[in-house]
Amino acid sequence: MSADDSHTGPRGHEESSVSTYVPRYDQNQMLAELEPEAERLLNRHLTMTQEWFPHDYIPYSEGRDFDKDPWTPDQPRLDGVARTAFFVNLLTEDNLPSYHREVYRMFGQTDSAWRNWVHRWTAEEGRHSIVLRDYLVVTRNVDPVALERGRMQVMEDGYETDNKDTLRGMAYVAFQELATRISHRNTGRYSGDPVADRIMARISADENLHMVFYRDILTAAMQVNPSAVVEAVKAEIEDFEMPGAVMDDFRRMSVQIAEAGIYDLRVHHDDILWPLLRHLRLFDATGLDAQAEQAREELGASLSKLDAMATRFEEKRAARRERRAAGGAVTSGTSA
Repeated sequence: MSADDSHTGPRGHEESSVSTYVPRYDQNQMLAELEPEAERLLNRHLTMTQEWFPHDYIPYSEGRDFDKDPWTPDQPRLDGVARTAFFVNLLTEDNLPSYHREVYRMFGQTDSAWRNWVHRWTAEEGRHSIVLRDYLVVTRNVDPVALERGRMQVMEDGYETDNKDTLRGMAYVAFQELATRISHRNTGRYSGDPVADRIMARISADENLHMVFYRDILTAAMQVNPSAVVEAVKAEIEDFEMPGAVMDDFRRMSVQIAEAGIYDLRVHHDDILWPLLRHLRLFDATGLDAQAEQAREELGASLSKLDAMATRFEEKRAARRERRAAGGAVTSGTSA
Protein backbone atom coordinates (compact mmCIF):
# COMPACT_ATOMS: atom_id res chain seq x y z
CA MET A 1 0.00 0.00 0.00
CA SER A 2 1.34 3.41 -0.95
CA ALA A 3 1.70 6.35 1.40
CA ASP A 4 -0.79 8.24 -0.76
CA ASP A 5 -3.77 6.29 0.52
CA SER A 6 -2.66 4.91 3.85
CA HIS A 7 -2.75 8.16 5.83
CA THR A 8 -5.37 6.89 8.27
CA GLY A 9 -2.93 4.52 9.90
CA PRO A 10 -0.11 2.06 9.33
CA ARG A 11 -2.50 -0.24 7.48
CA GLY A 12 -5.32 0.53 5.07
CA HIS A 13 -8.91 -0.11 6.06
CA GLU A 14 -9.38 -2.72 3.35
CA GLU A 15 -6.60 -4.90 4.68
CA SER A 16 -7.31 -7.50 7.35
CA SER A 17 -5.41 -7.36 10.61
CA VAL A 18 -2.25 -9.44 10.69
CA SER A 19 -1.63 -8.93 14.39
CA THR A 20 -0.67 -12.00 16.41
CA TYR A 21 -1.53 -10.16 19.62
CA VAL A 22 -3.07 -12.24 22.39
CA PRO A 23 -3.80 -10.53 25.75
CA ARG A 24 -1.87 -12.03 28.66
CA TYR A 25 -3.74 -10.59 31.64
CA ASP A 26 -7.08 -10.89 33.45
CA GLN A 27 -9.37 -8.24 31.97
CA ASN A 28 -11.91 -8.24 34.80
CA GLN A 29 -9.14 -7.88 37.34
CA MET A 30 -7.66 -4.98 35.36
CA LEU A 31 -11.00 -3.15 35.30
CA ALA A 32 -11.46 -3.73 39.00
CA GLU A 33 -7.98 -2.44 39.85
CA LEU A 34 -8.46 0.65 37.69
CA GLU A 35 -12.00 1.49 38.81
CA PRO A 36 -10.95 3.91 41.58
CA GLU A 37 -8.86 5.82 39.04
CA ALA A 38 -11.74 5.74 36.54
CA GLU A 39 -13.99 7.30 39.18
CA ARG A 40 -11.41 9.97 39.96
CA LEU A 41 -10.97 10.78 36.28
CA LEU A 42 -14.73 10.89 35.71
CA ASN A 43 -15.15 13.34 38.59
CA ARG A 44 -12.28 15.42 37.24
CA HIS A 45 -13.90 15.39 33.81
CA LEU A 46 -17.19 16.66 35.22
CA THR A 47 -15.40 19.65 36.77
CA MET A 48 -13.63 20.47 33.50
CA THR A 49 -16.35 20.01 30.90
CA GLN A 50 -18.54 22.94 29.83
CA GLU A 51 -22.23 22.78 29.02
CA TRP A 52 -23.04 23.96 25.52
CA PHE A 53 -25.97 23.89 23.13
CA PRO A 54 -25.81 23.07 19.40
CA HIS A 55 -28.45 25.66 18.51
CA ASP A 56 -26.18 28.46 19.74
CA TYR A 57 -23.71 27.69 16.94
CA ILE A 58 -26.04 27.55 13.92
CA PRO A 59 -26.89 30.57 11.68
CA TYR A 60 -30.58 29.65 11.41
CA SER A 61 -31.37 32.98 9.76
CA GLU A 62 -29.74 31.58 6.61
CA GLY A 63 -32.18 28.67 6.48
CA ARG A 64 -34.62 28.19 3.62
CA ASP A 65 -37.31 25.62 2.88
CA PHE A 66 -36.03 22.87 0.63
CA ASP A 67 -39.45 22.23 -0.90
CA LYS A 68 -39.59 25.83 -2.10
CA ASP A 69 -35.87 26.23 -2.83
CA PRO A 70 -34.31 22.80 -3.57
CA TRP A 71 -30.61 22.22 -3.03
CA THR A 72 -28.38 22.76 -6.08
CA PRO A 73 -24.62 22.17 -6.48
CA ASP A 74 -23.87 25.89 -6.80
CA GLN A 75 -25.11 26.71 -3.28
CA PRO A 76 -22.20 25.52 -1.05
CA ARG A 77 -19.71 28.16 0.06
CA LEU A 78 -17.10 25.67 1.27
CA ASP A 79 -14.67 24.31 -1.30
CA GLY A 80 -14.86 20.67 -2.34
CA VAL A 81 -12.19 19.34 0.03
CA ALA A 82 -13.71 21.13 3.02
CA ARG A 83 -17.13 19.70 2.15
CA THR A 84 -15.62 16.24 1.87
CA ALA A 85 -13.92 16.59 5.26
CA PHE A 86 -17.14 17.77 6.91
CA PHE A 87 -19.07 14.94 5.26
CA VAL A 88 -16.59 12.34 6.56
CA ASN A 89 -16.48 13.91 10.02
CA LEU A 90 -20.26 13.99 10.34
CA LEU A 91 -20.83 10.43 9.11
CA THR A 92 -18.14 9.30 11.52
CA GLU A 93 -19.98 10.98 14.39
CA ASP A 94 -23.27 9.48 13.20
CA ASN A 95 -22.13 5.97 14.10
CA LEU A 96 -22.34 6.75 17.82
CA PRO A 97 -24.76 3.85 18.55
CA SER A 98 -22.10 1.40 17.33
CA TYR A 99 -19.37 3.12 19.32
CA HIS A 100 -21.51 3.10 22.46
CA ARG A 101 -22.11 -0.62 22.07
CA GLU A 102 -18.41 -1.34 21.65
CA VAL A 103 -17.20 0.93 24.46
CA TYR A 104 -19.91 -0.41 26.78
CA ARG A 105 -18.81 -3.96 25.96
CA MET A 106 -15.19 -3.13 26.79
CA PHE A 107 -15.72 -1.08 29.95
CA GLY A 108 -19.29 -0.55 31.12
CA GLN A 109 -20.91 -3.91 31.78
CA THR A 110 -21.02 -3.55 35.56
CA ASP A 111 -22.67 -0.92 37.76
CA SER A 112 -19.53 1.12 38.32
CA ALA A 113 -17.66 4.29 37.52
CA TRP A 114 -16.86 2.69 34.17
CA ARG A 115 -20.52 2.52 33.19
CA ASN A 116 -21.14 6.05 34.42
CA TRP A 117 -18.27 7.24 32.24
CA VAL A 118 -19.54 5.41 29.16
CA HIS A 119 -22.99 6.96 29.45
CA ARG A 120 -21.59 10.45 30.07
CA TRP A 121 -19.22 10.11 27.12
CA THR A 122 -22.06 8.97 24.87
CA ALA A 123 -24.28 11.89 25.89
CA GLU A 124 -21.54 14.40 25.15
CA GLU A 125 -20.66 12.79 21.82
CA GLY A 126 -24.30 12.96 20.71
CA ARG A 127 -24.13 16.75 20.39
CA HIS A 128 -21.44 16.55 17.74
CA SER A 129 -23.54 15.05 14.96
CA ILE A 130 -26.43 17.37 15.88
CA VAL A 131 -24.41 20.57 15.46
CA LEU A 132 -22.55 19.36 12.37
CA ARG A 133 -25.71 18.28 10.56
CA ASP A 134 -27.59 21.46 11.39
CA TYR A 135 -24.68 23.59 10.18
CA LEU A 136 -24.27 21.72 6.88
CA VAL A 137 -28.00 21.63 6.11
CA VAL A 138 -28.85 25.20 7.16
CA THR A 139 -25.90 26.67 5.22
CA ARG A 140 -26.56 24.31 2.28
CA ASN A 141 -22.93 23.27 2.20
CA VAL A 142 -23.85 19.68 1.41
CA ASP A 143 -26.50 17.86 -0.58
CA PRO A 144 -29.00 16.82 2.13
CA VAL A 145 -30.11 13.79 0.12
CA ALA A 146 -26.55 12.49 -0.24
CA LEU A 147 -25.95 13.22 3.43
CA GLU A 148 -28.98 11.21 4.55
CA ARG A 149 -28.13 8.33 2.24
CA GLY A 150 -24.61 8.35 3.62
CA ARG A 151 -25.95 8.28 7.18
CA MET A 152 -28.16 5.32 6.41
CA GLN A 153 -25.29 3.38 4.82
CA VAL A 154 -22.86 4.03 7.66
CA MET A 155 -25.33 3.20 10.41
CA GLU A 156 -26.63 0.09 8.66
CA ASP A 157 -23.09 -1.18 8.24
CA GLY A 158 -22.29 -0.24 11.84
CA TYR A 159 -18.85 -0.39 13.37
CA GLU A 160 -17.13 -3.16 15.28
CA THR A 161 -13.76 -3.24 17.01
CA ASP A 162 -13.22 -6.98 16.47
CA ASN A 163 -13.76 -7.67 20.18
CA LYS A 164 -10.77 -5.72 21.40
CA ASP A 165 -9.71 -6.60 24.91
CA THR A 166 -9.75 -4.01 27.69
CA LEU A 167 -6.24 -2.60 27.27
CA ARG A 168 -6.27 -2.61 23.51
CA GLY A 169 -9.65 -0.92 23.68
CA MET A 170 -8.21 1.77 25.95
CA ALA A 171 -5.34 2.28 23.54
CA TYR A 172 -7.72 2.53 20.59
CA VAL A 173 -10.03 5.10 22.12
CA ALA A 174 -7.10 7.20 23.35
CA PHE A 175 -5.56 7.35 19.87
CA GLN A 176 -8.92 7.68 18.14
CA GLU A 177 -10.17 10.54 20.32
CA LEU A 178 -6.97 12.48 19.70
CA ALA A 179 -7.16 11.73 15.99
CA THR A 180 -10.77 12.96 15.89
CA ARG A 181 -9.84 16.10 17.79
CA ILE A 182 -7.04 16.92 15.36
CA SER A 183 -9.11 16.05 12.28
CA HIS A 184 -12.04 18.21 13.41
CA ARG A 185 -9.82 21.13 14.39
CA ASN A 186 -7.88 21.06 11.12
CA THR A 187 -11.12 20.80 9.14
CA GLY A 188 -12.46 23.93 10.82
CA ARG A 189 -9.30 25.89 10.11
CA TYR A 190 -9.18 24.69 6.50
CA SER A 191 -12.81 25.64 5.87
CA GLY A 192 -12.19 29.40 5.88
CA ASP A 193 -15.64 29.83 7.44
CA PRO A 194 -15.65 31.42 10.93
CA VAL A 195 -18.92 29.66 11.80
CA ALA A 196 -17.54 26.26 10.83
CA ASP A 197 -14.27 26.96 12.61
CA ARG A 198 -16.10 27.88 15.82
CA ILE A 199 -18.15 24.68 15.67
CA MET A 200 -15.10 22.52 15.11
CA ALA A 201 -13.21 24.24 17.91
CA ARG A 202 -16.11 23.49 20.28
CA ILE A 203 -16.28 19.82 19.25
CA SER A 204 -12.50 19.49 19.46
CA ALA A 205 -12.57 20.74 23.05
CA ASP A 206 -14.91 17.86 23.92
CA GLU A 207 -12.76 15.34 22.08
CA ASN A 208 -9.69 16.57 23.92
CA LEU A 209 -11.26 15.96 27.32
CA HIS A 210 -12.37 12.51 26.19
CA MET A 211 -8.84 11.77 25.03
CA VAL A 212 -7.42 12.95 28.36
CA PHE A 213 -9.65 10.51 30.27
CA TYR A 214 -8.57 7.55 28.14
CA ARG A 215 -4.94 8.64 28.05
CA ASP A 216 -4.76 8.94 31.80
CA ILE A 217 -6.54 5.66 32.52
CA LEU A 218 -4.10 3.96 30.13
CA THR A 219 -1.25 5.67 31.99
CA ALA A 220 -2.62 4.23 35.24
CA ALA A 221 -2.72 0.79 33.62
CA MET A 222 0.99 1.16 32.89
CA GLN A 223 1.56 1.17 36.65
CA VAL A 224 -0.49 -2.01 37.07
CA ASN A 225 0.85 -4.11 34.20
CA PRO A 226 3.33 -2.32 31.92
CA SER A 227 4.08 -5.38 29.82
CA ALA A 228 0.42 -5.90 28.95
CA VAL A 229 -0.01 -2.22 28.06
CA VAL A 230 3.06 -2.19 25.81
CA GLU A 231 1.80 -5.20 23.90
CA ALA A 232 -1.71 -3.75 23.56
CA VAL A 233 -0.46 -0.35 22.39
CA LYS A 234 1.89 -1.93 19.88
CA ALA A 235 -0.90 -4.08 18.41
CA GLU A 236 -3.28 -1.13 18.21
CA ILE A 237 -0.82 1.20 16.52
CA GLU A 238 0.06 -1.37 13.89
CA ASP A 239 -3.59 -2.17 13.11
CA PHE A 240 -5.12 1.26 13.72
CA GLU A 241 -7.89 2.53 11.47
CA MET A 242 -10.26 5.44 11.79
CA PRO A 243 -13.91 4.50 12.51
CA GLY A 244 -15.00 6.29 9.32
CA ALA A 245 -13.38 3.53 7.29
CA VAL A 246 -16.76 1.75 7.07
CA MET A 247 -18.30 4.44 4.86
CA ASP A 248 -18.62 4.06 1.11
CA ASP A 249 -15.86 5.70 -0.95
CA PHE A 250 -13.80 6.34 2.18
CA ARG A 251 -10.47 5.75 0.45
CA ARG A 252 -11.04 8.40 -2.20
CA MET A 253 -12.29 10.93 0.34
CA SER A 254 -9.48 10.22 2.80
CA VAL A 255 -6.88 10.75 0.07
CA GLN A 256 -8.39 14.16 -0.70
CA ILE A 257 -8.25 15.01 3.00
CA ALA A 258 -4.62 13.88 3.16
CA GLU A 259 -3.70 15.84 0.06
CA ALA A 260 -5.03 18.99 1.73
CA GLY A 261 -2.97 18.29 4.84
CA ILE A 262 -6.04 18.04 7.09
CA TYR A 263 -5.16 14.50 8.19
CA ASP A 264 -2.28 12.61 6.66
CA LEU A 265 0.49 10.24 7.70
CA ARG A 266 2.61 13.07 9.09
CA VAL A 267 -0.25 14.27 11.27
CA HIS A 268 -0.92 10.69 12.37
CA HIS A 269 2.72 10.05 13.26
CA ASP A 270 3.65 13.41 14.79
CA ASP A 271 0.40 14.67 16.31
CA ILE A 272 -1.40 11.47 17.31
CA LEU A 273 0.94 8.59 18.03
CA TRP A 274 4.00 10.26 19.54
CA PRO A 275 2.25 12.67 21.95
CA LEU A 276 0.47 9.75 23.58
CA LEU A 277 3.52 7.50 23.55
CA ARG A 278 5.56 10.24 25.21
CA HIS A 279 2.88 10.76 27.84
CA LEU A 280 2.82 7.03 28.57
CA ARG A 281 6.63 7.03 28.71
CA LEU A 282 6.30 3.76 26.89
CA PHE A 283 9.87 3.69 25.60
CA ASP A 284 11.19 4.50 29.09
CA ALA A 285 9.16 1.89 30.98
CA THR A 286 11.12 -0.60 33.06
CA GLY A 287 10.26 -4.04 34.39
CA LEU A 288 8.94 -5.42 31.11
CA ASP A 289 9.05 -9.14 30.48
CA ALA A 290 10.89 -10.54 27.46
CA GLN A 291 7.83 -10.67 25.21
CA ALA A 292 6.92 -7.06 25.94
CA GLU A 293 10.52 -5.94 25.37
CA GLN A 294 10.40 -7.55 21.94
CA ALA A 295 7.04 -5.91 21.23
CA ARG A 296 8.51 -2.52 22.15
CA GLU A 297 11.45 -3.04 19.79
CA GLU A 298 9.08 -4.02 16.99
CA LEU A 299 6.94 -0.95 17.70
CA GLY A 300 10.01 1.27 17.38
CA ALA A 301 10.71 -0.24 13.99
CA SER A 302 7.06 0.25 12.92
CA LEU A 303 7.18 3.90 13.93
CA SER A 304 10.37 4.44 11.95
CA LYS A 305 8.72 2.87 8.92
CA LEU A 306 5.66 5.07 9.35
CA ASP A 307 7.85 8.16 9.62
CA ALA A 308 9.55 7.23 6.34
CA MET A 309 6.17 6.69 4.67
CA ALA A 310 5.04 10.11 5.89
CA THR A 311 8.16 11.73 4.45
CA ARG A 312 7.64 10.04 1.07
CA PHE A 313 4.03 11.19 0.98
CA GLU A 314 5.04 14.77 1.80
CA GLU A 315 7.67 14.74 -0.93
CA LYS A 316 5.25 13.38 -3.52
CA ARG A 317 2.58 15.88 -2.49
CA ALA A 318 5.03 18.78 -2.76
CA ALA A 319 6.05 17.58 -6.22
CA ARG A 320 2.42 17.37 -7.31
CA ARG A 321 1.76 20.88 -6.07
CA GLU A 322 4.80 22.21 -7.89
CA ARG A 323 3.65 20.57 -11.13
CA ARG A 324 0.18 22.05 -10.74
CA ALA A 325 1.62 25.48 -9.99
CA ALA A 326 3.92 25.27 -12.99
CA GLY A 327 1.04 24.18 -15.19
CA GLY A 328 -1.05 27.09 -13.97
CA ALA A 329 1.79 29.52 -14.64
CA VAL A 330 2.19 28.20 -18.16
CA THR A 331 -1.53 28.45 -18.84
CA SER A 332 -1.62 31.96 -17.42
CA GLY A 333 1.35 33.02 -19.51
CA THR A 334 -0.16 31.53 -22.67
CA SER A 335 -3.49 33.20 -22.18
CA ALA A 336 -1.81 36.55 -21.56
